[in-house]
Amino acid sequence: MATAARGGRGPAQAARRCGPVGPGHQHHLPDPGLDRQRPGRSGIPLTASDVLTAPVIAAAYLQEHYPGARCLLLNSGDIGQDLAGLTLARPGDPAPVDVVLAGGAGPEFSYQALNQAFSHLQRGARLVAMHRGLYWRTSEGLQLDTGAFLAGLEQAAGIEAEVVGKPAAAFFAAALAHLGTDAAHTLMVGDDIETDVLAAQRQGLTGVLVKTGKYLARTHRAASGTPDHVLDSFAGLPALLEQLS
Repeated sequence: MATAARGGRGPAQAARRCGPVGPGHQHHLPDPGLDRQRPGRSGIPLTASDVLTAPVIAAAYLQEHYPGARCLLLNSGDIGQDLAGLTLARPGDPAPVDVVLAGGAGPEFSYQALNQAFSHLQRGARLVAMHRGLYWRTSEGLQLDTGAFLAGLEQAAGIEAEVVGKPAAAFFAAALAHLGTDAAHTLMVGDDIETDVLAAQRQGLTGVLVKTGKYLARTHRAASGTPDHVLDSFAGLPALLEQLS
């Protein structure tokens, strides 16, 4: 089983039925059943080394597909440690870049920053995104996330982003490889029915939707599919794992 953090951002907890690891790197309000500082208190054994973040996956993707590329990072928060090995352009540096890398949205997604990214894309830079989430939940309510800005950049530049985090199939494949398990024996637990749960189910994982974080009843009702399981919070996961074992 696996838990996730922000990836940009949003809870993605993928869970192997016998022990945890996590894909994702995201931001969100805490689930009352999940203590992220001491995750083992959730009733599920988990350590920091079990967490696989979207920035780590993005770094590996860029090193494989665009080795040596100079990258412009568009992200809220410091994820430099997860991007070790990449060549990152300094903010405001007008020199050409090979890749525009979009992480989690925030105040850093200003008009100036987005326009700089757009300029690089017009000159041939590739657009790589850690996720396509449209919004996330904060203490002030729902806030726009990367997907909302990503769509504008794609439309304006006439290109399509390469998404390496959820809901991309490669993201779940990387998580399964990290877990050392297969899709048929893995649960994906998340609060985003489309990006977390249904995307995982399309890859053969068992999906579990939790009604916390960014969960909205209207989004649940309008979803393109049906989750395999629905829980009020992450606290219900140990009982579900016991039921499924």
